[in-house]
Amino acid sequence: MQDRTRLIAGATARPERRRAVNPSVTRATTLINARAADLRDESLGPVYGIDGVEVHQELRRALAGLEGAHAVSLAPTGLAAVTVALLAMVRPGDEVLATDACYGPTRRFLDRRLSRLGVTTRYYAPRATADDVAALITDKTRVLFMESPGTATFEIQDVPALCAIARERGLVSIVDNTWAAGLLFKPLSHGADLSLQALSKYVSGHSDVFGGSIACGSASVARAVATTIEDLGLFVSPDDAWLMLRGLRTLPVRIAEHGRSALAVAAWLESQLEVAKVFYPPLPSSPDHELWRRDFSGGSGLMGLVLKDATAPQAEAFLDALRLFGIGFSWGGFESLATYEDAQLAVRSDPPRLGGALVRLHVGLEVVADLIADLDQGLATLRR
Repeated sequence: MQDRTRLIAGATARPERRRAVNPSVTRATTLINARAADLRDESLGPVYGIDGVEVHQELRRALAGLEGAHAVSLAPTGLAAVTVALLAMVRPGDEVLATDACYGPTRRFLDRRLSRLGVTTRYYAPRATADDVAALITDKTRVLFMESPGTATFEIQDVPALCAIARERGLVSIVDNTWAAGLLFKPLSHGADLSLQALSKYVSGHSDVFGGSIACGSASVARAVATTIEDLGLFVSPDDAWLMLRGLRTLPVRIAEHGRSALAVAAWLESQLEVAKVFYPPLPSSPDHELWRRDFSGGSGLMGLVLKDATAPQAEAFLDALRLFGIGFSWGGFESLATYEDAQLAVRSDPPRLGGALVRLHVGLEVVADLIADLDQGLATLRR
């Protein structure tokens, strides 16, 4: 079955007894057993509420089918998915090689928290080749951490080639796959050991729930992740799991619309004199377009643009002039959003010189013509 069908078919599978289409929200700490001998028998199901109940199990099954995973673990946030995956794979004395374009809070965790545990991090250029990265690997390197497209500047990495090098050299390969939502790109099928995403984004789709997922390509990796979650006592509430499962059922339809609208907006922005660059891999002019075409099945709604020669106050004036694009963090919901992103570049080891202020746009489900009109009157602030 295609993903769009598979995500729905799980809800309509014929049961032994009549049931609801969606699993019930069961709020439980204690689970009652028939006999004392059953207390710790995991073959009978979860032994305690923190292990998750029916809605958690269905969400994990659906995500595993989507990502082609051996197993999927849930985390309370997308960042928690990243931090758990890293904690599960490293020990004191290890080193992480991470893309210089990784998500700011991921970098903060690597530099601030993992360093206290004796784990060092080095950053490689977002468009580094497999040979470039191979030259950086040492006896201490344990994890290769990728994010494709990269945060803020949206570089596509050659994930299959990088994963092949990682496997050859005995490294664990991790991909933050939030932009593609586990649907438009399948890291595990390209050789990655773990695929992470913030379910708060496209899977939820409504900007009203936090969550993350860790898709594992093997039983050994899945065990390491599961025991880390167990040791840290992390838990996703059944209400949140239910909301994420509800969103997951319609993910393919929504993200396809985001992608169509985003491509139209990106093409229009590219033609505007006030825009120096548009960072959106589905654009034919993108330097990473061929890699994107090879590995991805579509585009999502997130992109970046550089306002030509604009200062920070001018970028803020542009944002303030917008009426349909909300000003706020996160993305992946039904609404369009805009943020000023120069701060994301400032922490990089080698910040790119862009020739203006960097703005991130999330193109939502509004009518494209209306969004373009809104952006046009925003750009008008730069024409004065």
